[in-house]
Amino acid sequence: MINTSFLDKIATVILENYSNTLSNTIVVLPNKRAKIFLIEALKNQVTKNILSPEIISIEDFVQNIAGIRTVDPIELLFEFYEVYLSITDKGNQQTFELFANWAKTLLQDFNEIDRYLLDPAHVLSYLKDIEDIKKWGIEVENKTTLLEKYIDFWKLLPNYYQSLYTHLLNKGIGYQGLIYREAVNNLNHFTDSVQDKKFIFAGFNALNAAEEKIIQHLIAADQAKIYWDVDQTFLNDPYHDAGLFVRRFKENWKHYKLHPFEWIVDDFSESKNIQVIGTPKTIGQAKIAGSLIEHVIQENPEGKLDKVAVVLGDENLLVPLLYSLPSSVGALNITMGYSSKNNPAQILIAKLFKMHTNALSRNAKSYVLYYKDVLDILTHPLVEPYAKTSKLVHVINQNNYTFIPHHKLIELNLIPTELFLLLFQKWEKGSIPVLETISKLLQTIKENLSNDNEEEKITKAFVFAIFKVINKLINYYSKHEHIDKIETLYAIYKQVIDLAEVSFEGEPLNGLQIMGVLESRVLDFDTIIVTSMNEGKFPAGKSQNSFIPYDVKRELGLPTFKEKDAIYTYHFYHLLQRAKNIYLLYNTESEGLDAGEKSRFITQLEVEKQASHNLTHEIFNAVLPETAYQAMVIPKSESVMVRLKEIAGKGFSPSALTSYIRNPIQFYFQKILRISEVEEVEENIALNTLGTIIHETLRVLYEPFIGKFISESSIQDCFKQIDQEVLKQFKLVYKEGEIKKGRNLLAFEVAKRNVSNFLKVELESIRSGDAIKILALEKTFERQLQHPSLPFPVLIRGNVDRIEERNGIIRIIDYKTGKVEKASVTLKSWNGLTEDIKSDKIIQVLAYAYMYELEAKGKPIEAGIISFKNLKAGFLPFNFKEDKEGNTVIDETILSNYLEQMVLLLREILDDTIPFEEKLI
Repeated sequence: MINTSFLDKIATVILENYSNTLSNTIVVLPNKRAKIFLIEALKNQVTKNILSPEIISIEDFVQNIAGIRTVDPIELLFEFYEVYLSITDKGNQQTFELFANWAKTLLQDFNEIDRYLLDPAHVLSYLKDIEDIKKWGIEVENKTTLLEKYIDFWKLLPNYYQSLYTHLLNKGIGYQGLIYREAVNNLNHFTDSVQDKKFIFAGFNALNAAEEKIIQHLIAADQAKIYWDVDQTFLNDPYHDAGLFVRRFKENWKHYKLHPFEWIVDDFSESKNIQVIGTPKTIGQAKIAGSLIEHVIQENPEGKLDKVAVVLGDENLLVPLLYSLPSSVGALNITMGYSSKNNPAQILIAKLFKMHTNALSRNAKSYVLYYKDVLDILTHPLVEPYAKTSKLVHVINQNNYTFIPHHKLIELNLIPTELFLLLFQKWEKGSIPVLETISKLLQTIKENLSNDNEEEKITKAFVFAIFKVINKLINYYSKHEHIDKIETLYAIYKQVIDLAEVSFEGEPLNGLQIMGVLESRVLDFDTIIVTSMNEGKFPAGKSQNSFIPYDVKRELGLPTFKEKDAIYTYHFYHLLQRAKNIYLLYNTESEGLDAGEKSRFITQLEVEKQASHNLTHEIFNAVLPETAYQAMVIPKSESVMVRLKEIAGKGFSPSALTSYIRNPIQFYFQKILRISEVEEVEENIALNTLGTIIHETLRVLYEPFIGKFISESSIQDCFKQIDQEVLKQFKLVYKEGEIKKGRNLLAFEVAKRNVSNFLKVELESIRSGDAIKILALEKTFERQLQHPSLPFPVLIRGNVDRIEERNGIIRIIDYKTGKVEKASVTLKSWNGLTEDIKSDKIIQVLAYAYMYELEAKGKPIEAGIISFKNLKAGFLPFNFKEDKEGNTVIDETILSNYLEQMVLLLREILDDTIPFEEKLI
């Protein structure tokens, strides 16, 4: 029988020993999933039609004995809260969210106490005594109210237990432990009622006290047989955890004093290829699993994967794995629970709660939504393709809407879809209408998803899981109307979503099997790929979510982390027991969220290596390129040259020329491809926006003086207009953005201060005798540049902030919001002017001088910068300082030398043999 699968052996036993009583035979297995595999094993061994025995999971079997319906964890939490309210004084009653924090842990302890048939009054009063002993040292007069309440909590535990137990029993429902305890109480009555039935228990490992009692009772009554699946390698080693439970049963059960122990096999020591693969991070494991499956498909001429299983030590690896599977996989069967916490539908609902609760807490009457909350919803992958709101997103970004009144949002979306209306329906009428809206929303999302696309089918499973949770909440809320705040609803939703799982179920007999550790029970595969073989993942580690201390558990016979580790150990070694090719994947990173040391199971395999096992160890790292990043090089195609000629005709701006000097690739993207920056809401005013506001304010204030000399009184009038004009420009530039709060209020004051300081400097100049005549403000100038070495004429075109005549000298001024020093506009040599981005301000102001030269009509020209962060320095003119003597007047020689440099730059830009080459900073 070596290497025959366990279920094949069970099928043989059924057909050989129970063939005449199949209709009265009940096979009890550890889980529901094994049922289909056992039926398949029976089919493969019969040649004619037979009536299948009844095949049932242990949980369903115990439930049948007890005659009590199992209650889901969410319903149980609500039922417990009802009981809690009924036995707790009103003054001491907690809100549901506070209650749920400790109730979930307490329910787990109640469950364990019942499954192991312990006296609850003894265990729970024991816990109270422990807490009393801890506080013995505190004098009566020093006991605070909080401490008194803490002690009272432990006193109340037996009452909580008994009241909940009675309450559930009266309703005919129960949690697992209660059902197990009632099943044991009902055992004699049950065995009397099924005297004609025969039971076969198969594939068990760890049994709780209730299960032990039930099975032993049926065996003693000669109504049942039990078949274990344990390898002698583990059973005969007193220290091997994989045989921990079965060793106990073999030694302690009376039945085995007189009867043989069935079955002990010797499959683990058979020949196996075990490959241990370490790789960084979760994604690395998913990629390797995908490539291993591809290799299996190539090795197998028929490409069948029926005997291949991927066992996920960490459920979070499921989605990365699905994306890493080769397209040749074909049929796929996922049988595992996946936490509802991380799925896309739950993330959308969480964002929805955040948006609406924020709106209600801000001001329930005006219902104002925060733009980030709105955009988070509109750009979610389950919404964006179907809500048709790209125009709305554009409007929000373009107009800097930070806080959007609900009515305004509805107005902005002229043709709303049903999905949009459900997302943004006000949450004002209580919890049940909110839940009903979410339920409709999830149905709408489900209808949008296709059944043909594998990815969308999985998303549908996610949506359906949340839909079920929401509908359960509607049902519970209709019975518990006293919990009706939206904030409370969100807290409850967060509590219950932790308990909900997405169940993937497929056709288990066809294709690649993807499963969790528990789903692998009783099943045998030829090729096994196990992921997340790290401490804390596989095995899960020592975390104990319980009020019962470790030493008390040991004393009372409750399972501790040692027993839980032993369960993991059995599952792991059972996976390996009959497999021929085994791949164990682990994360080599020892730090981070998904990290941990290599699993002790791997070390155990290495230390206790069997003679016929071929064990290899590999580390897979991502292939690192020799160069971290290759600079982009884009040759100038014919169409690029056409675009360059088009730009030359319309005009090269000084900023376009300096962007080329900064990085030719940046110039290529912005000017050739015309790719603009992503539009986003400016929640806090950006520096360039602030600069625009200051520029525009000064333009408006000075516009009445164009062509005139400025007087003291003119500037005094400007001072009076500052507040009003800055506010106006803010609204024009910043549109719907919030001005009167936070950083933006500071920016508003900064803009006013900058304009005011500028006017003060101007006033001082006039008082000290300067004659200032405004010639132009924010005006565009252009001039054609022709040169024999250029392929075609180039227009230089740009917008000048201000041109004035001051004491007979033309002054061309560029405003800068940031800080500029004198050195930035001082030049010592013309060589290399266009090679260094530090010269960008010189290139800019000289371009303005070149464009304005003909209009100056021979008057001397200065061109320079006024820096608002360096106003004390005043006007900073371009200064050519070849020697100690500087020259701020821009004469023909300066312009001639400047143009020579510009021609060199333009020749490079327009040369079709010189590609755009990225500058790596």
